Amino acid sequence: MATMSSVGPALAQTGKAVQQADFIVAVVNSEPITNNEVQTLRQRMEREATARGGQRPSAQELNRLALEQLINDKAQLQLARENGLKVDDDAVDQAEMNVASSNQITRDELRKRVAQEGLSPSAFREQLREQLTLTKVREREVESRVKVSEQEIDQFLAEKSSGPRVGGEPDINLGMILIAVPESSTEAQVKALEQRAQDLLARARKGESFAELAKTNSEAFDKGANGGEMGLRPADRYPELFVKAVQKLRPNELTGPVRSGAGFHILKLLERREPPPVGLTVTQTRARHILLRASPSMSRDQAVAKLADVRKQIQAGRVSFARAAQDISQDGSASQGGDLGWAGPGMFVPEFEQVMNRLNPNQISEPLVSRFGVHIIEVMERRNVALSEREQRDMARAALREKKLDEAYTRWVDETRGRAYVEMREAPLLNTAPAR
Repeated sequence: MATMSSVGPALAQTGKAVQQADFIVAVVNSEPITNNEVQTLRQRMEREATARGGQRPSAQELNRLALEQLINDKAQLQLARENGLKVDDDAVDQAEMNVASSNQITRDELRKRVAQEGLSPSAFREQLREQLTLTKVREREVESRVKVSEQEIDQFLAEKSSGPRVGGEPDINLGMILIAVPESSTEAQVKALEQRAQDLLARARKGESFAELAKTNSEAFDKGANGGEMGLRPADRYPELFVKAVQKLRPNELTGPVRSGAGFHILKLLERREPPPVGLTVTQTRARHILLRASPSMSRDQAVAKLADVRKQIQAGRVSFARAAQDISQDGSASQGGDLGWAGPGMFVPEFEQVMNRLNPNQISEPLVSRFGVHIIEVMERRNVALSEREQRDMARAALREKKLDEAYTRWVDETRGRAYVEMREAPLLNTAPAR
């Protein structure tokens, strides 16, 4: 499903007067699409392609893609008008604030940025209104087409249980004894150090404590202080040399000496923890927030400004997040310092959850607007937890529904385009900046 872009034009301006050096390239049910509109959207596509990296489509291909998107959007907007779908100013205000928040900037900074791209605030808001309208009509027309059966859920879970593991690699915990080899070592010295490592490996295999051998012999940076234990972590966070050396070991087995640039390593596999099957765990987030609601004594913009100031005070260490929440938050969580507890996907409204999911632990968001008011959010910590049987089925239903929605949306776009009368006029120009 299409989503709102972060900053910049997602749609060309509608109803815009054709300017000098501009011309009509297509007509959709009597509504024109101009070369300027195509070039504006093409330039945005170029910026997004550059940001993603990799090979960028040619200007000709981008022109074609931009024109196709404009035709589809135009036909869908016309359908929305026919069905009486409208988006009010409050929804546009909320969208504008959320675009700013998702880019970690204020609304004023957002307007300055889009102005640099040649858009006035009113034109940008009109584009947001069109995007919201498109989302509304797509949800109305597509979601009713999608049904997920219990049998499909059973099959999905069976496939996931026998399928690949999360991340593909297990978590491992290794013990290590290092016999360092100085760079200036002669061949004879290297052989003597290798023999020393062989002797230690033999002693460990005969039953001597690996931890004690590490403490008294290892020349690693920590001198074997933890008995050589390096800690449970994903395999890709260990040197590839170590992972390959222990991949066939069972827990408590040893291998070595393994030669690296640092010297000779004796390795012991202390633990291997296989990740759970795909889809059977979920990431939970523990976050806290401060909420202010618009009222006759405080407008939405004033609430945004106040929370922006509170955020600066928290970051400067002048007040704690918990104290600020207790003092001013207009939410039931205020007495707990704004703590919302552990929450899984879907427990908060989308505009709140999307911002929360982009935050790192201990990071505080810019003020964001939701249907409940204005918030700032801090993510405290995250964890992965196993899902109950019911949660697994809910997860499977959501995943299947999302897949079916994508397929149904593609069909609906084709149907809507097919019902529209589209007349192609002149081909869009290549490498042409839109007139302003």
